[in-house]
Amino acid sequence: MSDFAAKLVSFDVFGTLISVRESSYGAFRKILSEAGAQGVDVQEFWEDWEHRNIGHYWEPYRSYKDICALSLSESFTKYELQADPRLIQHYFDAFSSFSLYEDVVETLEKLALRHRLALVSNIDDDLLQMTPLPNMFDLVCTAQTAGGYKPDGTLFRYLIDHAEVPIREILHCGQSQYTDLVGGKPLGLRIAWINRRNVTLDPRVPAPDLIFSSVSDVYELLRTTAT
Repeated sequence: MSDFAAKLVSFDVFGTLISVRESSYGAFRKILSEAGAQGVDVQEFWEDWEHRNIGHYWEPYRSYKDICALSLSESFTKYELQADPRLIQHYFDAFSSFSLYEDVVETLEKLALRHRLALVSNIDDDLLQMTPLPNMFDLVCTAQTAGGYKPDGTLFRYLIDHAEVPIREILHCGQSQYTDLVGGKPLGLRIAWINRRNVTLDPRVPAPDLIFSSVSDVYELLRTTAT
């Protein structure tokens, strides 16, 4: 990839820039407590809920908030809990206290000196604005704005259409193989898989162009390439 030049570097948000699992476990502990769940593992419950979110991203567009509530209701049913899916509000309330990964701010500041930056997120606009992300992106692509999510390509087509550079000059960086890779690779995007958790790539998923353990690795790749 030494000959690769990117004029626009786009980033997934949750799991790539924001430590969403660790940041939201506290909210889900509240949800499970108020649901009367005894002995339910919060991380296991969270993963079940998130898996359901991804499934609903393929359906006709509904807001992220609505998807989260629907998925919570389905997870309650799986775990045989009689609880109100409006408890998902605990998760939304936690957005303002979410944590950035330690390498994020410095990396974005360095990249911004030579590249345009974009966000690409399966999220509602108001929730994204609640996060601690720095205000340094040239293009913000949300599911709400695009009217669709990543895995079916809707959100990535919005990125491509508004990037103001050819697709070959875009590098997208994301952590979710089931949304970033599944949604972006079939469209021809070059994608760096930010595999912070060192998970195994599903053989059914399109292979990434690059695999990194952090976003700082993206800067190290691009700092010597001509733009």
